[in-house]
Amino acid sequence: MSHPLPYLNPARVQALQDALARRILVIDGAMGTMIQGYRLGEADYRGTRFAAHGHDLKGNNDLLTLTRPDVIGAIHTAYLDAGADLIETNTFNATSISQADYHLEALVTELNREGARLARACCDAAEAQAPERPRFVIGVLGPTSRTASISPDVNDPGFRNTSFEELRRAYREAAAGLIDGGADVLMVETIFDTLNAKAALYAIEEEFDARGGRLPVMVSGTITDRSGRTLSGQTADAFYASIAHARPFAVGLNCALGAQELRQYVDVLAQVADCAVSAHPNAGLPNAFGEYDETPEHMAALIGEFARAGLVNLVGGCCGTTPAHIAAIAQAVVGVAPRALPRALGIAA
Repeated sequence: MSHPLPYLNPARVQALQDALARRILVIDGAMGTMIQGYRLGEADYRGTRFAAHGHDLKGNNDLLTLTRPDVIGAIHTAYLDAGADLIETNTFNATSISQADYHLEALVTELNREGARLARACCDAAEAQAPERPRFVIGVLGPTSRTASISPDVNDPGFRNTSFEELRRAYREAAAGLIDGGADVLMVETIFDTLNAKAALYAIEEEFDARGGRLPVMVSGTITDRSGRTLSGQTADAFYASIAHARPFAVGLNCALGAQELRQYVDVLAQVADCAVSAHPNAGLPNAFGEYDETPEHMAALIGEFARAGLVNLVGGCCGTTPAHIAAIAQAVVGVAPRALPRALGIAA
């Protein structure tokens, strides 16, 4: 079964398919961890353009694409130099729902477009140095700060602070910007509520229909604790069953848990998914200070075992990971065959 719409950039899709057939591909690591290392202040987030903005902006990392593109570009390049094949855009919170916290909803299209353009430029520069190794831009659609399935008020379980329709509109606006900016892939990631993800997938398909063409789509959920379930209560296999209709080229898990704790759930996906499987866990579980202590060597050893067990097609890192982690992970999977696919990836034109 193939999607009815052609791919917007079939040559890039073919390059991605060819690379996935040959080896395990490496996704980059955390953006926030790296930004913290720059010790940026309010002035960095504001730049000159937002100097008079009437709300605090420090912490709005997505805005740095516009005010400190040198920092975001340097982070992308560091991950590419470490061996990443796929770079995630700095757009995790670039939806109107999340940007409302900073009164910057009007910037959503620009944040996504420029986030993809910046990542694209970094990937193009890396490809120019090694043309035999294509690098790909993952346009990131984060979970937003709201959940459509769960009440934020324990005293009113029927209350919701968002809706499917609000999420759909927000995700479509973001997806359009990512496509315009040159993303190779769209990834709905860190999914804690599958209803949010369904809104995102619906919005993406709407945008594809409007353009008469599509991009490959990745879907990555998050198991929130050792219960083995997402925040909205699904097990890994139930999560996959809920999004399989979207025919993603890859499904996976990221965030919340370290590699050791995540392994059993990646194993479940590897058994049921008829597409590629990805895993980009945290650098262990957070310590008492909310920091991550797992070394690159230890994390790479764990993910290397994922690879040798035949569980994954794409690997990388989430919270707490750095270029050193990605370099170690990339080395750990060199020469290891990717997980065998039970069907064609569904990303060929």
